[in-house]
Amino acid sequence: MPASVDRARLADLLARETAASAARNPRSQAAYQRAEHLFGRVPMTWMNKSAGGFPLYLDGARGARVSDLDGHEYVDFCLGDTGAMAGHSPEVVAEAIEQRYRVRGGATAMLPTEDAEWVGAELTRRFGLPRWSFSLTATDANRWAIRLARAVTGRSKILVNSYSYHGSVDESLIVVGPDGEGESRPGNVGAPCDVTLTSRVAEFNDLDGLARQLAHGDVAAVLMEPALTNIGIVLPEPGYLDGVRELTRRHGTLLINDETHTFSAGPGGATAAWGLTPDILTIGKAIGGGIPAGGYGLSAELSERLLGRTDLDLIDMGGVGGTLAGNALSVAAMRATLEHVLTDAAFAGMCALSERFEAGVRDGVAKHGLPWSVSRLGARTEYRFADPAPRNGTESAASADGELEDFLHLFMANRSILMTPFHNMALMCPATTEADVDTHTAVFAEALAELVG
Repeated sequence: MPASVDRARLADLLARETAASAARNPRSQAAYQRAEHLFGRVPMTWMNKSAGGFPLYLDGARGARVSDLDGHEYVDFCLGDTGAMAGHSPEVVAEAIEQRYRVRGGATAMLPTEDAEWVGAELTRRFGLPRWSFSLTATDANRWAIRLARAVTGRSKILVNSYSYHGSVDESLIVVGPDGEGESRPGNVGAPCDVTLTSRVAEFNDLDGLARQLAHGDVAAVLMEPALTNIGIVLPEPGYLDGVRELTRRHGTLLINDETHTFSAGPGGATAAWGLTPDILTIGKAIGGGIPAGGYGLSAELSERLLGRTDLDLIDMGGVGGTLAGNALSVAAMRATLEHVLTDAAFAGMCALSERFEAGVRDGVAKHGLPWSVSRLGARTEYRFADPAPRNGTESAASADGELEDFLHLFMANRSILMTPFHNMALMCPATTEADVDTHTAVFAEALAELVG
């Protein structure tokens, strides 16, 4: 916690903003109190990660704006924590969904559509992987990629980076413990077995640690984000990603890039922006324009090896695939999103706005001499309560300050700005404007002025 922030003052400010939120949002609070038939009173328990004691309830959303039950409109920098990076309900995606579902009919017929080949070709253009298969979430894409990696290598373990994010994949819920070896991530719910039986772990930006773990010879694949995101943005140091690729090849280990969040780096994610060459790439959330969609891409060599295996059931119950995966509706949404919304030109504008956002935050932090840092990944920017910026997941987790985060999130929300509830992340979409960014800069400066006195 920055020495220049008084904890008693922070507690008073947080209490004030909490009371203001309750007074401002009676309908959302009442809806939450009535939700007795939902586990944790919400559709998914993570929706309880809301400063103020109850979540705001959605009424509508369009572009970069969200409105709640109490009639407030917000500039939305959360954007569904990447799921709405195309903006809320882009018109062209809505039209494609209506055409598929209402006009032509059929969302799930267990038959392919021509849209799927278009989407596969476009993902190949963007990311470089020539063969694609679809899922409904990036979590499923990761699960299936892991199974394919185990099948083709004959090895049992998956290596991830400490505090990386791969959805609810069992193998990823492992962190580096005090002794430098793996242990279950705190709070891991109902693990089917000791996670060290299925996984190994190394810190991000630590090639020596990665080399030690790969030397065991039992790692089928390294599953990694090219930059950490969900624990706060942690950027790769010069030479790190090249070193990861060299080490995986040396040890006969596959490399899986999870671009679900790092897609913000550009139209081809960090893989294209930084010239990376993974064996498998997984992605989800943003590519469907808000409709559940995900997928994984395979290198030509890996695809041929898998399809040539007569002992693998890739068609029925072999553990890879789902009835609704690749359905006509989600594929139509992916095509519309990639063809018309999250285009190369749109990313250029989104990244420029993110630079503007970053500059505004840096100016505010510098004005008050706060020991904070700001990191940006294309269209995604985040401020952290540490300077210098954390260089790995463990350092990033240690820099968290829940009370300070709650104050900033409530302060913003009470002034009609939404940030991602899990961290201090702001994402740009094609509908975001310079005025939206400047609004955040002004409100952020106001929050800091109150915080430091």
